[in-house]
Amino acid sequence: MIGKSTASVIIRETCVAIWEVLHAAVMAQPHKEECLKIADQFQQSCDFPNCVGAIDGKHIRIKKPIRSGSQYFNYKKFFSFVLFAVCDANYSFQYIDVGSYGSSSDSAVFGHSDFGQMLLNNALDLPDNTTLPGTTSPAMPFGFVGDDAFALGEHLMRPYSSRGLSIARRVFNYRLTRARRVVECAFGILANKWLFLHTPIHLKLETTISAVKAACVLHNFVRERDGYNFEDSLSHSLESHLPSVVRGHRQGAAVREHFTAYFMSPHGALPWQLEAI
Repeated sequence: MIGKSTASVIIRETCVAIWEVLHAAVMAQPHKEECLKIADQFQQSCDFPNCVGAIDGKHIRIKKPIRSGSQYFNYKKFFSFVLFAVCDANYSFQYIDVGSYGSSSDSAVFGHSDFGQMLLNNALDLPDNTTLPGTTSPAMPFGFVGDDAFALGEHLMRPYSSRGLSIARRVFNYRLTRARRVVECAFGILANKWLFLHTPIHLKLETTISAVKAACVLHNFVRERDGYNFEDSLSHSLESHLPSVVRGHRQGAAVREHFTAYFMSPHGALPWQLEAI
């Protein structure tokens, strides 16, 4: 038998070691050539061109950290921190940010993350603009898809607000949702593979963050080794993060309108999309 404090040290050191050993191998930032492969996978599996990742945030339930006040108390009335993730079409995490206050919005977590700063400052190694399949113009940027908690941008698409939408905009929302849901599935696989995520985690905050980071890189490692089983993602206990209302800028709006028109064109439409909206 070992003492509780000894076990806690072993858990923390093991999780830190797993992260340090696997992070660079299974969660390295993709370069242009890898982004093109990711975009091809999104096009083939989700019918959304020029997409190189889906983003979302989830609450990880925890016990209240000492002297934390209400910082970790979220709008669903429990204590948590946020797991923010960027996911590819194969349900693997490209980037994670772990440990932001549960009271923070997705847009705030995204804006303060290294990934968010790199995207906003055009520091990511994204491919050059290219035309959408079957078209000759305009050249469209590569980017990411998220829900309405994120601000619209040239490299970040979000859905239209749900009030009084035209058929074309409803189709865009449907197409975006098909691409964005892969990150929801990734969270589902993660939670169902690593069962400690199904209940509040009663560890020190630092240890809990290390455990979640280790679970994420192990998720990628197992994905590469074993492949994907759809049943793993049918249910999970990670709570959706707060959908704050944020506005985008004009360049992002123009890109979204081009996608909207493309999805209604002969080259971009899907046979079943009008029945699905």
